[in-house]
Amino acid sequence: MKAMYDVLIIGAGVTGSAVARELSRYNLKIAVLERASDICEGTSKANSGIVHAGHDAKPGSLKAKLNVAGSQMMEALSKELDFSYRKNGSLVLCFDEAQKGALEKLYQQGIENGVKNLKVLTGDETRQLEPEISDTVVAALYAPEGGIVCPFGLTIALAENAAMNGVEFILNTEVKNIEKIGHEYQVIAEEYEPFVSQTDCNKGDGTPRGNRKEYEAQVVVNCAGVYADVFHNMVSEEKIHIIPRKGEYCLMDKNVGKLVDKTIFQLPTALGKGVLVTPTVHGNLLVGPSAEDVEDHEEISTTANGLSGILDKAALSVKQLSNRQTITSFAGLRAHEEKGDFVIGEVKGAEGFVDVAGIESPGLTCAPATGQYVADIVTKILGRTGEVKEKTDFIATRKGIPHISELSMEERQKLIRENPAYGNIICRCEMVTEGEIRDAIKGPIGAKTLDGVKRRTRAGMGRCQAGFCSPKTVAILAEELGVPEEQITKCGGASRFLYGDTK
Repeated sequence: MKAMYDVLIIGAGVTGSAVARELSRYNLKIAVLERASDICEGTSKANSGIVHAGHDAKPGSLKAKLNVAGSQMMEALSKELDFSYRKNGSLVLCFDEAQKGALEKLYQQGIENGVKNLKVLTGDETRQLEPEISDTVVAALYAPEGGIVCPFGLTIALAENAAMNGVEFILNTEVKNIEKIGHEYQVIAEEYEPFVSQTDCNKGDGTPRGNRKEYEAQVVVNCAGVYADVFHNMVSEEKIHIIPRKGEYCLMDKNVGKLVDKTIFQLPTALGKGVLVTPTVHGNLLVGPSAEDVEDHEEISTTANGLSGILDKAALSVKQLSNRQTITSFAGLRAHEEKGDFVIGEVKGAEGFVDVAGIESPGLTCAPATGQYVADIVTKILGRTGEVKEKTDFIATRKGIPHISELSMEERQKLIRENPAYGNIICRCEMVTEGEIRDAIKGPIGAKTLDGVKRRTRAGMGRCQAGFCSPKTVAILAEELGVPEEQITKCGGASRFLYGDTK
């Protein structure tokens, strides 16, 4: 039997979650289909967490419009949905007198895009703001409106608020085919069991065992990241091509988290904004990314050459940057569309199918504005056949998990008196308690994996990288989910920690 919806959204990253949240303002039946075991498992989990001011995008482009709008929305949204954000400002560094023209062009571009408070600084003025900036810097573009955000926190906040307002998030469900039948779209998907025994978790050839599911919707919104072209090309004769662009990062310890206060860029190239050095909202220092176009849509391995390359380039910007402070490295894929701009809109010849494709940097910054932009498109499509009404009971706010490490002693004691689990430290590096982990599992879209707990609480993100807290977190997950510990995974599928008793 088909499940019927007004709107189906493919992909539960930051963009899909933002679209879901905006559409949840209306009296519509909405579902988000996500092939991974959790939200925020693709591009959204592996990026810089930068809120770009908006001077990079070409004037008149959709990127420029949504970048500036999203940046201006982010602070108020962080208070409304309770996620970490800081307006720390950014600097774009110029190392050569001959490149000052390019810096001036970036400044003029920012002014044309509507970015506020931009200023070109001399090298000395730059070092007055940031003493650790290289002595070779001759000028910089200063954007006080730039900021930093927790990419997990933003995505989870948007998704949870959407869920609070009635949106269904259907995880472990991979879309296989989309076909227009009459006025509706039929979506065929394969649903994977979240908890299966190790021997039964694949068909024998390494592919997961799934159950066929059928969905039907008036509107399909394609927020599938690096796979967005696959779904577009199923319904349109005018093909698009998404190029996965891999970026590698190094995350450094909190003891160097204050080496710089602002986000430090270099002059951008054809492949992107170059290697940056930035503090994170949680007190670490992040360096990266590299930029390498790859064919494999799952290619997120790190390489010695890639990591050493970004560290060498970052050292040109900031003095005293040491790779000995790296506590982990990771890589992510950005969805680069050949024409270079976002591809957002109803597909010609496929009425009711809406692309939100090619969402690379500054996609995270754009997400709140993209959500509004796409919701406007969808409601106009649905309005062709009937009235689309806004809810009178829309819940605009969301409260996140309390983080003991961020509370005063008085606030901690009050919380512990109410629930002693908040007094039991599980992750010593990040000061995450049992109470926080249980909250993460019981949330509107609860964590079911170790990575899911990590993204919601930071348990396992510290210096030891889950070396001490994993066994306790696995035990809590098993207890709350009512499954054996052997079935708990790192990130779904067959990524198990335990395989049975040794005695």
